[in-house]
Amino acid sequence: MNTTATPKRRRGRPPKIPRAYADTREALIRSGTAVLTEQGFTATGIDGILRRVGVPKGSFYHYFDSKEAFGRAVLADYAAYFAGKLDRWLLDASTPPLDRLAAFVDDAKAGMARHGFRRGCLVGNLGQEVGALPEGFREQLLDTLADWQARVARCLAAAQEAGELAPDADCDALAECFWIGWEGAVMRARLTRTEHPLDVFFAGFVAGLPR
Repeated sequence: MNTTATPKRRRGRPPKIPRAYADTREALIRSGTAVLTEQGFTATGIDGILRRVGVPKGSFYHYFDSKEAFGRAVLADYAAYFAGKLDRWLLDASTPPLDRLAAFVDDAKAGMARHGFRRGCLVGNLGQEVGALPEGFREQLLDTLADWQARVARCLAAAQEAGELAPDADCDALAECFWIGWEGAVMRARLTRTEHPLDVFFAGFVAGLPR
């Protein structure tokens, strides 16, 4: 008896441009990230993203079942990318823990400036329009923020062990405070088109740390 499973047939047409499936899917996600960090989800049309990648509209469903599935794939990719960025700075054992957090902030400021402060945090952007998004996005956004928050909490715990923070400092609460303030500062930086709100937030955060 033949027990070989029949591959699931994908909707839509393959793209006309010769390109591996994984490469095209990755290109769509990269393009989606660029657009969604500027425009958000509800204001973004699929057509513009497809034109940037050179994929005809009829081929979109070859890669994603729906715009919602596409948005969630973009969010998952962004969450993993940003977690890697956090780890690159916050796990640098050659640098004192609080300086690691400052280095992450400086890197983020440089990234926003590089794009003329047009792009914000994808998670923050989607959080502002969560009422108009499919329900599944809310849980995914909360999970992403919880993951990032845990990484900052571990860095603050390292600062505590190094004597940079008071022994009774609540690192989890401080990490939550950091992300609530950081997302607001990123939004204000886009509004002012300067890094000033990011500097004001981080200076206030550091000044308020229990020593």
